[in-house]
Amino acid sequence: MEAMPSPAGALQGVARLALRRAGATARSAAARGLVRGLAVVGDPIAQLASMRSADDVYSVYERVRAQGPVARSRLGALAVTSRTLCEQVLREPAFSVQSRADESGRPTGLGPLEGSFLELDPPDHTRLRRIAAPAFRPRTVRSSADRIEAILHRVLDRVAGRARFDLVADVAAPFPITVIAELMGVPVDDPDRFAHLGHVVGQALDGVASTAQAEQLHRASLELAELFTGLAGDRGRSPAQDDVVGLLAAAWHDGRTTRAEYLSSCSLLLLAGFETTVNLIGNSVTALQRDRRLWESVVADPSLAAAVVEETLRHDPPVQLTSRIAGADVELAGHGVRRGSYVLTLLGAAGRDPQVYRQPDVFRLDRRGEPEHLAFSSGIHYCLGAPLARLEGEIAVRVLAQRLPDLRVADRPRRRAGVTLRGYETIPVASGWPAA
Repeated sequence: MEAMPSPAGALQGVARLALRRAGATARSAAARGLVRGLAVVGDPIAQLASMRSADDVYSVYERVRAQGPVARSRLGALAVTSRTLCEQVLREPAFSVQSRADESGRPTGLGPLEGSFLELDPPDHTRLRRIAAPAFRPRTVRSSADRIEAILHRVLDRVAGRARFDLVADVAAPFPITVIAELMGVPVDDPDRFAHLGHVVGQALDGVASTAQAEQLHRASLELAELFTGLAGDRGRSPAQDDVVGLLAAAWHDGRTTRAEYLSSCSLLLLAGFETTVNLIGNSVTALQRDRRLWESVVADPSLAAAVVEETLRHDPPVQLTSRIAGADVELAGHGVRRGSYVLTLLGAAGRDPQVYRQPDVFRLDRRGEPEHLAFSSGIHYCLGAPLARLEGEIAVRVLAQRLPDLRVADRPRRRAGVTLRGYETIPVASGWPAA
């Protein structure tokens, strides 16, 4: 599941560049200080790397875009904002997802995702992705639509009759958590437990900023390793199970993967399988609620739900950016990019490319004939879970419009911290709960 396009810790790379600029013996605090200093004097890539909230991220993208096709930071990083160049970087074999560890060989700070196929180039990426791929094929996912919708109805039944509830904690999180857990064959007695693990890992994608955060990430790694090691033992005793954990455990048991690869693949598929979908649902509903006419149009015609999901993925995607390392000297829009250069592909900016999309800053449900967004990345790292994420988002928007036509945001939503993953921590909503 590469709903978190590789490599996951894109802004961590910027911080590591800052660390090298600050000196090999500098502490991470010095690196953060250098990033903040350059942000203050107007370096837009440094501004991205130093943001703690994504509220103003699109205005920063426009400052990056104003620097030209290939923006360069005094930190040494490059960034591209156009849809064409983002896709070129994501698709060209010359750009790698590897080489993110610093010169000391220390881990990249991605905790349970360390070493997953999110971070690998072929042939290892191909080998590991191929094992899980059958469970996420579009036809396979579509065959589960009724079961997925039934899960959402069960989730909504738990808050039925309440005048107010939190769309994120009560619906947008438990729904995809339950779906991916059932698909993988993971017990899900406590959805909040997985929501917490996803939150810990998601926050780390912008960089590990403290010892306490590093310890949280380590505990999450240990907890997931214990869970999936136990499940592998269960599958060894009952090898006929054909869920995703069963497929991955069988590959470990017969030597096609290592234990570390099994654990990182399971962790990636579980966490990426819900973490970004939570944001997709929240971003979709809040976009419709900002213009009440949009919400009312979906209530009148729930078949618009698929268009809502696609427009959200373009206009306000759950994953805002990713990065690549140039494996050779290459050229982008006439600009030389030297081997080893770190290139940020700003997916959120690509979705609002004025050369590609009409009224790029406007949320519209009537778009026709425009290129597909890059919210699921492109090339060999195109999101394995894209069919599932699309289906869950479509079902969520449609069922909410059908069951809660008078749904309203009751208080100001609060965004989650960080930039790489864009979504909401809380969305307080109110509804009269009409009779079913």
